[in-house]
Amino acid sequence: MNKRAEIVGEFVGNAGGAVNGVSYDGHHVWAATGDRMRSFDPVTGAEVTTFDLPAHAGTAYDGQHLYQIADAIIQKVDPQSGKVVDTIPAPGAGKDSGLAWADGSLWVGQYNDRQIVQIDPDTGAVQRVIQTNRFVTGVTWVDGELWHGYSDDGDGGLARIDPANGNVLVNLDMPGISVSGVESDGADRFFCGGGESGKVHIVRRA
Repeated sequence: MNKRAEIVGEFVGNAGGAVNGVSYDGHHVWAATGDRMRSFDPVTGAEVTTFDLPAHAGTAYDGQHLYQIADAIIQKVDPQSGKVVDTIPAPGAGKDSGLAWADGSLWVGQYNDRQIVQIDPDTGAVQRVIQTNRFVTGVTWVDGELWHGYSDDGDGGLARIDPANGNVLVNLDMPGISVSGVESDGADRFFCGGGESGKVHIVRRA
C-alpha cells in the first residue's frame, strides 16, 4: 500500500547543518548532528541538552542509555552526563545509517546494502540480516511493526516491512524530503530526520 505521508509538525534540529539520525527517550527527541548529540522538546522544538560527541548516523535509546553511531563504532552514552560508557564495532565498519533498539537487540540500517542488521548490543555480533528493496536511512520498531526510513535523489519516506522476508507492506512517501533517521514515539507518530535541511519532521503513523 502506497500513501503520502501526513506531516503533522516539524522543528529545526540543527540550524545550518544536517540531522543524521533521531531517537526518542519518552520525553525528548535526540538528534545526531555530526559533532554533537542534541535533545529537543517535541512539542515546542526547544533545544534541551547538547553533548559534544561524534554523531554521524543513527541514534537509539534502550530505556537507560543512548546508542550513537560514530564512524565505525557504536557508542553507549549516559543520557544524563553525556559520558560514553562503552563502545562496540558497528557492523558496516563506517557504512551504517539508521539505528534502533528493540527486544534486547540493536537494529542497524545500512544504506548502500539496502539492509537492516540485528546485532548484540554488548558485543556487536551479528544475529541476522533483513534485506530490503530501498536505501535504508533509519530504523524503528513499534507494536511489533518494523519500519525504516528511505531516501533516494532527494525523495524519501517511510516503509513498513515484513521482518521475516523484507517485503514492503506499507509505503509513506515524502516527495522532496530526504529522510535521514526515524524513530517512533511508541504510539501514532514518527520523528524523521530531514538530512541537510536540518529539520525533524513529525509524521502520523499509518
